[in-house]
Parts: sequence; structure tokens; C-alpha cells
Amino acid sequence: MIISHTNIETIGEVDVVVVAPHPDDAELGMGGTILKMVEASITVGIVDVTNGEPTPFGTPEIRAAETEQATKILGIRWRANLGLPNRSLEPTLEGRAMLASVFRLARPKMVFCPYWEDAHPDHLATTEMAEAARFWAKLTKTDLPGSPYYPPRIYYYFCTHLRKVFVPNFVVDISDYIEKKLEVIRCYESQVIAGRPTSPYSFVESLRHRAAALGISSGVEFAEGFSSRETLVIEDLRAIGPFVKPSDATP
Repeated sequence: MIISHTNIETIGEVDVVVVAPHPDDAELGMGGTILKMVEASITVGIVDVTNGEPTPFGTPEIRAAETEQATKILGIRWRANLGLPNRSLEPTLEGRAMLASVFRLARPKMVFCPYWEDAHPDHLATTEMAEAARFWAKLTKTDLPGSPYYPPRIYYYFCTHLRKVFVPNFVVDISDYIEKKLEVIRCYESQVIAGRPTSPYSFVESLRHRAAALGISSGVEFAEGFSSRETLVIEDLRAIGPFVKPSDATP
């Protein structure tokens, strides 16, 4: 069951909150990473800012059913929808307050939202609201639910509508999760299959190629990329790896 904006106070605490403009954006940008997090017992919640409708091949009912199916496969802790308007989304105070409420209640260690450079106005508005909500969530003397909280980290995933190759700050190896990610994506049939051209390859398969290209550039088979506006701190040097011993290096 997707939590509606009228029941937002029922969400529980999680390690990660992924903010998405529309249902399917979180999966497109970081579906493999979400699956990997869940398997590692990292708790995840997704907030869809709109229901994604209208679209050429969808209806609110179809989109809701597709989202439920995808969410079940992901295995996340909860999913909520703020019910803000698709296509005319603006970074309003109402939306900022909604997301700030989510952050105060969920108290995530990490927030993920769309990369800040995009052709889609809804994506830009979502990220602007998420960044402002992160700040608002720590305010005192407010009628927002929950106690003040400032999510320590905010990262950006790529679900951009620009035909441009972005260079991420870091990548996550999703080689073991690429097939399941594509299974999740196929749940959104009205968006990724219906009416999509199949030449030279399907939209779903194009996601495999993108992940492979990013993987090749980072030494793994498939990867998803992320960026940060803030400087990243590495406490465990093994996290920089994989380390290669001189004897293993290719001459």
C-alpha cells in the first residue's frame, strides 16, 4: 500500500529516503542500488512527489498498480506519494513542508534526489524542494510533525532527460542486481514499453547499456552513478577500493 500525503505521519524511520518526481524515477536512476541496500539490511523509503499522470499510455489506476508491483519487488520499508501536480510541479512552500515532514519523521542518514541538471521541470522542482526541505527539517518553533532533524548527507542520482553524459562523483557496483533492476523497470509497462520504439533496441535494454558503459569506466560490469554537491569524507580506506597489489597489476 502506498502511503498518501494525508497519512504521511504514519511513515517510519529508515536509513535512506529516495525522493522521486514521478513513480519509476527512483528505479530508473538507482533501482540497482536500492536492491543492493535492501539486501544489505539498509532500510529504504521512497517518496514520489507526484503520481506521474497524465501520460500518453497511463491512468492514475494503472500507474498505482504498476508502482505497487515494483515496490513489492524492491522490498523497501515504505513508499509514499505527496500528491503534488504532475507537469506543473513547482518548488512550493507546501511541497517543501511535506518533504521536511518526511525527513523529520523518517530521520534518514542519506537522502537521494534527481541530479540538479535536467531538461524536465518536474525533476528540477523536486530537487529544489528536497534541498530546501533538508534545511527546513532542522527548524525549531514550527508546526511540522516530528522533532528537528538534519539529514547528514544528500546525494543525486541520474534520471535526466538531457542527452548528455554526466561524470558521477562515485558509482555503485550493481552487477549482481542488473537483471532484477530491469524486472522492476518492466513493471512500469505503460511508461517504458507501451508506445516505445523497439529499434535499435528497447528502452529497457538501453538501461542495461548505460549501466554497462558506466561499469566499464569504473572496472565493474554494471554500475549506477551518483553525485554530491558536498565534499565526501572516507573514514574506511578500504571503501576507496578495490585495492590492487603491485604483483596483480597489469604491466
